[in-house]
Amino acid sequence: MHEETEDPLRSPFQRDRDRIVHCTAFRRLKHKTQVFIRPEGDHFRTRLTHSLEVAQVARSIARPLGLDEDLTETIALAHDLGHTPFGHAGERALCAALSEYGGFDHNLQSLRVVTRLERRYARYDGLNLSRASLEGLVKHNGPLKGKASALSPVVVELNEALDLDLENYAGAEAQIAAISDDIAYDAHDIDDGLRSGLLHSEDLVEVPLTARIIAELDRTFPALERSRFAAELTRRLITVMITDVLVETARRLEERGVASARAITQAGEPTVGFSENLAREEKELKGFLFSRLYRHQSVMRAAHAGEAIVTDLFKRLQSEPELLPEVWQVELDIADERRRARRAADYIAGMSDGFAVAEHRRLFDHTPDLG
Repeated sequence: MHEETEDPLRSPFQRDRDRIVHCTAFRRLKHKTQVFIRPEGDHFRTRLTHSLEVAQVARSIARPLGLDEDLTETIALAHDLGHTPFGHAGERALCAALSEYGGFDHNLQSLRVVTRLERRYARYDGLNLSRASLEGLVKHNGPLKGKASALSPVVVELNEALDLDLENYAGAEAQIAAISDDIAYDAHDIDDGLRSGLLHSEDLVEVPLTARIIAELDRTFPALERSRFAAELTRRLITVMITDVLVETARRLEERGVASARAITQAGEPTVGFSENLAREEKELKGFLFSRLYRHQSVMRAAHAGEAIVTDLFKRLQSEPELLPEVWQVELDIADERRRARRAADYIAGMSDGFAVAEHRRLFDHTPDLG
C-alpha cells in the first residue's frame, strides 16, 4: 500500500469501489463467460453482470446487519477481476499449463490485478486499495491455513506488508460477499438455464428449494408465461436465500455474543451463513445445476473448445514471448522460464472471450469452434 491524502468527498472504501469500477479489468468482464460461452443474444449473464448482481445481493445483506455497504460492495465487485476467458474452462487450462510454476487460481489472479497488473496511476502499479479491501479479497472464501511456502507469492508479499492474519476468518463484509456470490449464481444460472432451454420447470421440481417456490407460483399464477415464470422464480429464490442468511447470521451473532469486528474474524467458523436446513438444500441445488446445466453436452462442448484455445495460446506465448505486445515484454527476462510462463498467463487471463479467439486465429491455422 502507498500513502495517499484523504479524499474530501469519499470514504476509503468508496474510493476503493470507484477504482474497481473504473479499472480495465472490470470493463473486460463484460465479454467474459459466466456459464454460456459467447452466447447468441444479449440476455445471458456475463462475468460483469454476475459481479453486479453479487454486489446487489451483498448490499441487501449488509444494510440490515448494520455493516459497511461500501466495503461489502468493493469486495463483491472485485472478486472476479482475475477470471479468465471462457469461465472455469479457461481457468482449468491455465491451472494445468502453470502446474510446474505454482498453478493458477482466479481469486489469486484478482489480487494480482488490483496490486500489480492494473497500471492507471503515476506513482504505483495496481489500484492501491485499502487494507480491509485487500484482506477481504484474500480471505473471503475462508482462512488461508498451512505452510507459508504453499501460499502464492502475491499473498506472501501482501501479508508481510499488511499482516493479514491469514489463519483467521475475514470480516463480516467479506463473508457476505462470498455467500452473495453463491446466491447470485444459483439464481441467475437457473434463469439462464431456463432461458436457454437446457433446463425446464419440470426439472426444478426435483429440487426441494425450488420445488417449494414453484408450487407457490403454480397456486398463485397458474399458466404463467415462461419468461415471467423464470423471473418470478429467480426473484423469489434470491429473497428466500437472503432472508435465511439474515436470520441465521443474527442468530449466530446473538448466540456467540459477538461484540466486535475482531471477534467475528476470530470466531473459528463463519459468522455469515445459511441455516443448516437451507445450506443442505442449497448444496442439493448446486449438485442439480452441476449435473443438468454445467455438464450439459452443449455447455461442455464449448468449454472444451475454450480450454483448447487457452492451452494453445499459453504454449505459444510462453515459448515465443516476442509475440506478446511490447508493453508486456518490458522487464521480462527471456531466460527465466517461470517469469515467461507467469507473464503469458497474466496476458491471457486478462483477455475477453472474443479477443482470445481473435488472437488464436492470428497465431494458428485452425481455431476450435465454440458453437
